[in-house]
Amino acid sequence: MSSRTSRSLLGFVAALSLIVLTWLGAPAAYAYDNPDLLPDRQTPIIDLADSLTSFQREALERDLSEFEAETGWKLRVLTQYDRTPGRAVKEFWGLDDHSVMLVADPRGGNLLNFSVGDDLFKLMPRTFWIELQTRFGNQFFVRDNGEDASILGALNSIKTCIRQGGCQVVPGLPREQWLLTLVTSVIGGVVFGFAAQPRESGKLFSWQWALIFSPLWGILFIAFGIGPVVTRTSDWLPLVRNFAGFALGALVAFLSPMFSSSQSSET
Repeated sequence: MSSRTSRSLLGFVAALSLIVLTWLGAPAAYAYDNPDLLPDRQTPIIDLADSLTSFQREALERDLSEFEAETGWKLRVLTQYDRTPGRAVKEFWGLDDHSVMLVADPRGGNLLNFSVGDDLFKLMPRTFWIELQTRFGNQFFVRDNGEDASILGALNSIKTCIRQGGCQVVPGLPREQWLLTLVTSVIGGVVFGFAAQPRESGKLFSWQWALIFSPLWGILFIAFGIGPVVTRTSDWLPLVRNFAGFALGALVAFLSPMFSSSQSSET
């Protein structure tokens, strides 16, 4: 027997052994469809991972049932870790195009996943669900606030958007996101200030250069500094701070030649 034939035979035997061992260790089959894990009564919450306290589960059951009676939209919650009912929940809950299932599983990089009915995309686009997942399901939020806060926060955002007829972005402005808008506002002001510095004697302000650079500082200040704030919150304080940051950055950049000239004259 040639060496090539021997290697092929050994590879076939190894692959066959792996298939047999996988088949014998059959628990994976339950991961896809295991109705035994379903409760014996109809409930909008299946908390296999114990992410919620008993009080939270009872309150959330009442809240989701009342919300469905009020709006007609189904919101369902499944938490899992090493056990999952898999596809059996679809028939158990009667999931359709008018329903949303939140799946909380800490084994991945993000706690939250969503199974969204097609009718929901008419109210909230796919970018909304991506932002919702990254805001409430990221590891830092879960570490600081807990899995229960992550689940409840995501559900509250969904309910708020459904009640108001849809959302393009997730309501609310987290501190981290606001700080990012503040930084972009300040940088936009710095660009505006440098562009507006007078370049000819007798001129106090260079409007032409400020207009030439307007696409850059406009994107930084308006699109990245103001837009995320006004679309996520009606609170005026973050907006005022961003305007102040833009003005301060512009003023410092505009007056920087005066500071440098005064220091050189002193030297």
